[in-house]
Amino acid sequence: MLSDEEQTPEPLLGSLDIFLFSLIAGLLIYWFFFRKKPEPVPEMKPFTPVTQQIRETSFIEKMKKTNRNVVVFYGSQTGTAEEFANRLAKDAQRYGMKGMPTDPEEYDMSELSRLKEIPNSMAVFCMATYGEGDPTDNAQEFYDWMQGTDDDLAGVNFAVFGLGNKTYEHFNATGKYTDKRLAELGGNRVFDLGLGDDDSNLEEDFISWKEQFWPAVCEFFGVEATGEDSSIRQFELVVHNDINMNEVYTGEMGRLKSFQTQKPPFDSKNPFLATVTGNRKLNEGGNRHLMHIELDITDSKIRYDSGDHVAVYPTNDAAVVNRIGERLGVDLDTVISLKNLDEESNKKHPFPCPTTYRTALTHYLDINNTPRTNVLFELAQYASDPQEQENMRKMASASPEGKALYHSWVLDSERNILAILEDLPSLNPPIDHLCELLPRLQARYYSIASSSKVKAAVFNIIPTPFPCMLGDPNSACHSNPREHGKEVGETILYFGCRHKNEDFLYQQELEEFERAGVLTQLNVAFSRDQEHKIYVQHLLKKNKEQLWKLIHSNNAHIYVCGDARNMARDVHTAFYEIAEEVGGLTHTQAVDYFKKLMTKGRYSQDVWS
Repeated sequence: MLSDEEQTPEPLLGSLDIFLFSLIAGLLIYWFFFRKKPEPVPEMKPFTPVTQQIRETSFIEKMKKTNRNVVVFYGSQTGTAEEFANRLAKDAQRYGMKGMPTDPEEYDMSELSRLKEIPNSMAVFCMATYGEGDPTDNAQEFYDWMQGTDDDLAGVNFAVFGLGNKTYEHFNATGKYTDKRLAELGGNRVFDLGLGDDDSNLEEDFISWKEQFWPAVCEFFGVEATGEDSSIRQFELVVHNDINMNEVYTGEMGRLKSFQTQKPPFDSKNPFLATVTGNRKLNEGGNRHLMHIELDITDSKIRYDSGDHVAVYPTNDAAVVNRIGERLGVDLDTVISLKNLDEESNKKHPFPCPTTYRTALTHYLDINNTPRTNVLFELAQYASDPQEQENMRKMASASPEGKALYHSWVLDSERNILAILEDLPSLNPPIDHLCELLPRLQARYYSIASSSKVKAAVFNIIPTPFPCMLGDPNSACHSNPREHGKEVGETILYFGCRHKNEDFLYQQELEEFERAGVLTQLNVAFSRDQEHKIYVQHLLKKNKEQLWKLIHSNNAHIYVCGDARNMARDVHTAFYEIAEEVGGLTHTQAVDYFKKLMTKGRYSQDVWS
């Protein structure tokens, strides 16, 4: 029934309904946008069996994977043996084989006995001898393995080329031992041991051995040369047109930007930028340039003892670098990478990349020494003049005529790569191939000629240490202590040079040491200041009775520094003669006597060739 008053209609949703709707909407919004997402279940990576982990260091598995049958190991300290190994590995391709240059430090050498699993396989060893007949650092573990193993190497074909220097007593000791030991373990020698002599001509020795080695390999395996003499590139050029320059190497040996942010420990891959605090010329005349250099190693945390070696990285002359760029008509500031064509190789680049041609030629490549014959051979293809090309190939051969031409035109004339480019107008190689062929610029090693007990933060280096010094630990130096405040025994120095007025190094200091009693005796020999030559060995013989008493009765220590080829050998002979004449020993006994002194650390040598 309707009343006379107008009735107000009821709303569709009541307050309770609105509240419930809002609550439900809020819960839905929270559910979709704010609830905690369930954490994803981590993807389980497949387990790597132990056998696969071991095979990461297996050169056998790598050879199988990449279809190689020749592995060329190198024991290298300065890079020459590594260079020879690379050349042999590239040569293998010319004989229908596939080679792999390999650092023994990076692989498990106990797998050598497995090489016979690969048909027609062979291991070649380019082994340098370092120090007193020692293996190089990267070959030490392999050397230790050879000494301790009794593995059966039957069926393992091998050949060895040793790199040494005849001026040292233990000539090619590492190469000789490797060849001998592999044969003792049952290995099959494919070709005779090669012995390279750096005192004569290491490159020529290697070429002569290699020219006979490959024919012997062909005969052994029943293969023939492919007749392919064209160049075999190992790296391909990549030009970076748009790259962040902060990613470009500017001379660093390892870590990028390591020169801007120096972090210890410092080594060959992370050198310390030392400040040169002293640089003075020592000789007064002559054609030699002998310098005294002081290097500040504050904050480097480098510790040293007197007689240790310091490696100094050189930088090539900017003018020479510019002339190479001008001669080849290239922009030296182009940013490039040289990328190894063998993707499985551990050596991705020949030098730190990416970098510029300018940086490579300034910091990474040797452009000053005479190039080896393989460089001439590879570059010959870029000579448009037939006669120039023929001469370059001839110099790279083992023929007597080729050797003579290489000696006269390259070695005797001291032609570096720039001189060769300028003297052969038709030779126009691509600069990237030239950079691939040139050897790495090596650090120069110098003996430290200062005491860390006096100057811990600075060390001195000089090119020519003192020839011979004897120290008697038993007697006092006229009761006159040295700077460190300790009593010392007799200290006798024998110093030799050519002319007193030209190259008497540290004359004032030495004479002052003698006056102060720090040096008991200062004996000098100036070989060319009189008609007949006088050397330190002559002075040693003159004082033979005194010297024998110091050595035999007073347990004196002997330190010999200088030229290994002549001076050190002649001084050694003089000591033999003193032992025979004064000590009454036979020659055999004298040799054994001084060998024992060396073993005891009482006869030390710091010599060079």
